[in-house]
Amino acid sequence: MCTTVWFEDPTHPDFVCQLNKSLYGLKQAPRAWYSRFATFLLSLGFVEAKLDTSLFIYRRGSDIAYLLLYVDDIVLTASSPGLLRRIISALQQEFSMKDLGKLHHFLGMHVQQCGDGLFLSQRQYMLDILDRAGMAECKSCSTPIDTNPKVAAADGPPVADATDYRSLAGALQYLTFTRPDIAYAIQQVCLHMHDPREPHLAALKRILHYVRGTLHLGLLLRPSPATDLVVYTDADWAGCPDTRKSTSGYAVFLGDNLVSWSSKR
Repeated sequence: MCTTVWFEDPTHPDFVCQLNKSLYGLKQAPRAWYSRFATFLLSLGFVEAKLDTSLFIYRRGSDIAYLLLYVDDIVLTASSPGLLRRIISALQQEFSMKDLGKLHHFLGMHVQQCGDGLFLSQRQYMLDILDRAGMAECKSCSTPIDTNPKVAAADGPPVADATDYRSLAGALQYLTFTRPDIAYAIQQVCLHMHDPREPHLAALKRILHYVRGTLHLGLLLRPSPATDLVVYTDADWAGCPDTRKSTSGYAVFLGDNLVSWSSKR
């Protein structure tokens, strides 16, 4: 997307120059692109999802389509091949874009068709984290966290490189998109990013040991005859040794599929 700027050439007053400037890098670029794309989708009959403005939903009778937009990456699915082709054709007429076929990779997540479902994994991303931490060949462990009481914020000496700790903890946060089994453990190490200590680093490395042995795990989504929304939740009741705040967590299932989860203090 470009903006056009007109200005006079002082050496040739009778001429006007046209400057095409790329919007990439400008503060208004993301908003301008989103506004342009969303306006066109709304003209096609899509509506924005109430909880996520990057998700657009199309409903006409029995026809239904979902479009997820992240900058210039798009995931589109529809209830019928015909509807899917019509939407893709309309988008290609309006924007310069390429149809990459069935979804196989999106934002660092590998998408694999498994029977009639989808298996989401971040194997390569996990390998990259382990390589960055120098633990590509480390031994695995069976659990991401031990059963000992939580480590206090001021326990142990400060780590030698706090920046490296924060970088690894932040990278692990993105891994929870397909690995809900480590959400609690990662939440615990992220509590100490402002002043990481050696026991906190040991907890972080334990997560990496666990990841090394579970590279094959991911999130499986498949059709389910049940459509009930079931929520499981729990809390440790004043379990934080520093603030005595509780750490709570929940897991939301739509039928047989885990669709939302969280762990936070």
